[in-house]
Amino acid sequence: MAANNSGEAPIPLEEAGGGVKHEAEPQADGKGKAPATSTTTMLHRSGSRPQLDLSGAAIHGALEDRNPTILLPNQSDDISHLALDIGGSLIKLVYFSRHADTEDKRKLSTKRRLEIFTGARRSYPVLGGRLHFVKFETGKLNECLDFISSKQLHRGGVDSPSWRSGVQPDNIVIKTTGGGAYKYADLFKERLGVSLEKEDEMDCLVAGSNFLLKAIRHEAFTHMDGQKEYVQIDQNDMFPYLLVNVGSGVSIIKVTFRLIFYSHWIFANSSSSKVDGHGKFQRVSGTNVGGGTYWGLGRLMTECKSFDELLELSQRGDNSTIDMLVGDIYGGLDYSKIGLSASTIASSFGKTISDNKELSEYRPEDISLSLLRMISYNIGQISYLNALRYGLKRILFGGFFIRGHAYTMDTISFAVHFWSKGEAKAMFLRHEGFLGALGAFMSYEKHGLDDLSAHHLVERFPMGAPYVGGKIHGPPLGDLNEKISWMEKFVQKGTQITAPVPMGAPATTGMGGFERPTSKGDILRSDASAALNVGVLHLVPSLDVFPLLEDPKTYEPNTIDLDQDEFKYWFTLLSDHLPDLVEKAVASEGGTDDAKRRGDAFAHAFSAHLARLMEEPAAYGKFGLANLLELREECLREFQFFDAYASIKQRENEASLAVLPDLLMELDSMDEEARLLALIEGVLAANIFDWGSKACVDLYHQGTIIEIYRMSRKKMQRPWRIDDFDIFKMRMLKKDRPYKRALISVDNSGADVVLGMLPLARELLRHGIEVVLVANSLPALNDVTANELPEIVAEAAKHCGILRKAAEAGGLIVDAMAGIQDDAKDEPASVPLMVVENGCGSPCIDFRQVSSELAAAAKDADLLILEGMGRALHTNLNARFKCDALKLAMVKNQRLAEKLFNGNIYDCICKFEPVS
Repeated sequence: MAANNSGEAPIPLEEAGGGVKHEAEPQADGKGKAPATSTTTMLHRSGSRPQLDLSGAAIHGALEDRNPTILLPNQSDDISHLALDIGGSLIKLVYFSRHADTEDKRKLSTKRRLEIFTGARRSYPVLGGRLHFVKFETGKLNECLDFISSKQLHRGGVDSPSWRSGVQPDNIVIKTTGGGAYKYADLFKERLGVSLEKEDEMDCLVAGSNFLLKAIRHEAFTHMDGQKEYVQIDQNDMFPYLLVNVGSGVSIIKVTFRLIFYSHWIFANSSSSKVDGHGKFQRVSGTNVGGGTYWGLGRLMTECKSFDELLELSQRGDNSTIDMLVGDIYGGLDYSKIGLSASTIASSFGKTISDNKELSEYRPEDISLSLLRMISYNIGQISYLNALRYGLKRILFGGFFIRGHAYTMDTISFAVHFWSKGEAKAMFLRHEGFLGALGAFMSYEKHGLDDLSAHHLVERFPMGAPYVGGKIHGPPLGDLNEKISWMEKFVQKGTQITAPVPMGAPATTGMGGFERPTSKGDILRSDASAALNVGVLHLVPSLDVFPLLEDPKTYEPNTIDLDQDEFKYWFTLLSDHLPDLVEKAVASEGGTDDAKRRGDAFAHAFSAHLARLMEEPAAYGKFGLANLLELREECLREFQFFDAYASIKQRENEASLAVLPDLLMELDSMDEEARLLALIEGVLAANIFDWGSKACVDLYHQGTIIEIYRMSRKKMQRPWRIDDFDIFKMRMLKKDRPYKRALISVDNSGADVVLGMLPLARELLRHGIEVVLVANSLPALNDVTANELPEIVAEAAKHCGILRKAAEAGGLIVDAMAGIQDDAKDEPASVPLMVVENGCGSPCIDFRQVSSELAAAAKDADLLILEGMGRALHTNLNARFKCDALKLAMVKNQRLAEKLFNGNIYDCICKFEPVS
């Protein structure tokens, strides 16, 4: 959506294409014209987008949503928020939402000290926010129009400055692709007062596909024998590939990458190709036998009222009653001489020739399955033959014909595998139906999505649309009350959001030349709830890859694979913990009736997510424990529980701060070597305070925080399960300033951070080491957040001059503090103590996606300390870094202790890894 500007001003060279090398401008001939060649196609970029006024631009971070926004105070045009792909059966809609916030003085001070200049990354702003995917049936176009109008998406959204001011731009344009861009243009003008700017369908398909492959880490997957396996495609090795878009018909597109930029024009090296800014492509083939054929014939031959109903019927079908098999011809025998078994399909629908039956005598289920096999096998075979023709090994299938349907994907995969003798693989895309809409969205060039990489996008899976049984039951939900009402209406026992999936024994499949695919357990499930697989993409341009990772390409955060057995364990654990979590979440909101209703809805939603993942672990992409735990926190936030443990954290912080002066006095009485050991013991002992651990929660009922802390300290017996303390001690004590800067990733509130990590940070400051405390951007259980840490440090600094001077130097304490015991008056200026957020809202951390603050802080760091089970055991236990790393944790889970170390609950880990 854009306010139309007059004129067709050429695009400045620096805006013409993200990250693509610009080559020299060609020399003009004697008449002032650039030389033309028959092998070059010239494509001018649209000048209808808004002009951006960057004067006075300021970066505003959204701590709550982790969606940093660049505000443009002098921007008169609205930023585009909406793009459409209007097909014959479905309308696919992609829209963008954003939230603005302000940054406090502490964060601005930290950014200045760390020299973070986010705005210099690109010549135009990329707004932080969310990219939403929605679909409507084309026959219910009015519902789509009502949805756009209710959210004012065509006018920048209800949160846009122009909407709030009441001043609306004229001549609003919505980028649209698909045949409906022409067919329904007048209706959009009449209902919404907007013009549909038509974008080429093939351009959009390829642009959308390239964006997904580049930006989403686990977008592509294979599907064979009922098993889904995600494929990570190297951005530097994306091209070439074959894109097979299966809609009503089938388009087969060869995508390569060979771009040359000349001034304000784009040249591609083929007159029969076009360029979308990502790569060169050519439609090399296609077929009129596609999804429309399946739905059209199916509708004529069955009584199905929808495409999804026809797909579901196929699950219960037996195509051997309709298809002629090799065994039917050879008396039940194989034709082994040419490698055909008796179950191979010789002729689709061939058996009906000799059967003396009317159409009504055939089961609709059998008809549906036979149709599906016939069309899917032929699409797979034709696609492979085109791949063979052009020497391509990578074949990507998209389009809403597939819609996550397991039988369809298995059939196509088997055809490609069979004819290529295993040399080629069929791959599918999780956002397969939204390629065109995404491409249209990207044609608003000012979004700058070309510059975004996988670490800039975080995918979430909200319960945000009423899709049940593969059918669309009305428009997506507009607000929280609608969502809760939907949960209450459709959810029974917390597991029925995804409708029951029809199961059935597989019948004979295959076509001339190969066998039917098999599946695990001899059953292939229809992914009837595929709509729930499409997540919301959070665009966070300020997320970076942690620069101290030894090898980002091979880095895997999860220590233990979340296989079926492991997931069952965590399913039980998280389910058992759910009532206590709901109780605390409701209490954090005052225990109101509204809070109780939201709490019930959260419990239903999270239980439904767990049930969905139990049924299909790969439903939401490659899922590790870190993702599972973050899913819980996201689900809490979805139902507006932003900090369920807020009051508990405050209480524990106050109790711990009360005894901190005595602890510091005790530590100061020790010699340096004994003090360092006591500090590490203190970190391990204090790490026992974890509301995410059932064993630790049980301990809370047996004594006060201080009593439990002292008990834990007394039980510290070396050697620990992993005990590298002596190596760390030698490194720390060998000279006055062993490190320049230490990054300390903290874990829980209360005793953990106050009595464990702050005293350790104080000791490092004593040695002249800069200290950066790294904490969560968003709350997760009782973990301390970066927003809470400065207040904790300020309170601790009232009793410690070392902490006070360091906090002042780091900008954590801005105003002079009266009535402070200044025991460091005569000491020289302190090294700084700073706080940065890590970009996470989970008990774990994935170093492929951290905040720009943390990435900048890592620039001069030579020591990384990871504390806690989530960040040092569940994730990153095996991670290697370019600096020294110290990993500290108490194991508070018996299963984890046995699995990782053949150990026991409450074992301690002190793992020091000097940089090689």
